[in-house]
Amino acid sequence: MTRELLTGNLAAAWGARLARVDYVPAFPITPQTEIIETLSDWYDSGVMAGRLVTLESEHSMITAAGAAAATGVRVFSATSSQGLLYGMEMIYTVAGWRVPFVLVNVSRALAAPVTLEPDHNDILAARDSGMLQIHCANCQEVLDSLLIAYRLAEDPRVRLPVIVNLDGFYLSFTREPVIIPEPGAVDAFLPAFDAESIRFRASQPESQAVAVLGGSPYSYFRYETHLAALEALKVYDEVAADFTARFGRSHAAVEDYRCGDAEIVLVMMGSFATKAREAVERLRDAGVAAGLLRPRLLRPFPADRLREYLAGKRGVAVIDQNLSMGKGGVLHSEIASALYGRKDAPPVLTSFIGGLGGRDISAEEFYEMVSVTREAADSGTVPPPRLLYTRDELREVRKLQTIARVERSELGKEP
Repeated sequence: MTRELLTGNLAAAWGARLARVDYVPAFPITPQTEIIETLSDWYDSGVMAGRLVTLESEHSMITAAGAAAATGVRVFSATSSQGLLYGMEMIYTVAGWRVPFVLVNVSRALAAPVTLEPDHNDILAARDSGMLQIHCANCQEVLDSLLIAYRLAEDPRVRLPVIVNLDGFYLSFTREPVIIPEPGAVDAFLPAFDAESIRFRASQPESQAVAVLGGSPYSYFRYETHLAALEALKVYDEVAADFTARFGRSHAAVEDYRCGDAEIVLVMMGSFATKAREAVERLRDAGVAAGLLRPRLLRPFPADRLREYLAGKRGVAVIDQNLSMGKGGVLHSEIASALYGRKDAPPVLTSFIGGLGGRDISAEEFYEMVSVTREAADSGTVPPPRLLYTRDELREVRKLQTIARVERSELGKEP
């Protein structure tokens, strides 16, 4: 076991290396490319045994990943943002094939307009595909989650591909101390892929839901995939418990931070949850009973676990780093669906949209969210979803708009 300063991208590459992946179909895209470059160097130098192939697009890359996994090899790939969307047709397809492999997505906001900074609209666009999702908050989690993801994907009760998500720039290029476990210890936790039940053989052809089917058999296959995803909740708990026993690090489906006696709970995913954790500490110092819940699993959705943690709370503030146009925050809707329609009165649920395009969320904004949620719990009146945005930011945007109008006006004048 060694301890090194690794970026999130390097932690992902180390996870793939320790998993002894056989095949890496790849296509570069910022801010994910460092993962593929690192693996390429390791393959070229002989540190890793296997093959890395650069394809002409993410669509081909994900197709190759699914096809290779169907032959019984352990497959890894990585993408980001528009690349994930470019391969979205095959994201749904490989899940329908029930082929286990791991895809890292380095979250980056979607066009248009264009930015290289992160939010979660890219990864949440894939939430209904059938691919499972694990969301990371730090670089150690990135490495650990890859190992957990392979155990989860390859379990005979699941047999579904898994996406491990990390935030671009905030994690992908940030160095943190990461413990790299010994290869032998990883081999004991993650043995070689036993692919006998999935491998395609010319001598023994079998259906894996790739044929054109009518509504009745189609429904059957889709529901079987849904049941496998639900089974992944139990399997994840088993795998995470085994990981903790072997390596001493806990990665529960939902991270609970000081929620036991909390009156107001913040709920959010990804690296910005570390900011929320610090805000909880400062609120506690000020006498406010605040807590934090961070779902690591988004698919399958750990609804029962979230209900247990949030039972009896006065208010819940959900912070979404995404925006479902015309609806609001995706995580807020997911939490609401888990809490409402039950006999017990749910806590007041408030919605905040923040961190779009990598915009920072300040400590003061976390305090304000807790204050708004407390007021809503006291009054029983839930405010509409709120975009986190300051007057100074709006002033700067108005200034840019004015400059643009003046420049257009000048361009339109006769010489």
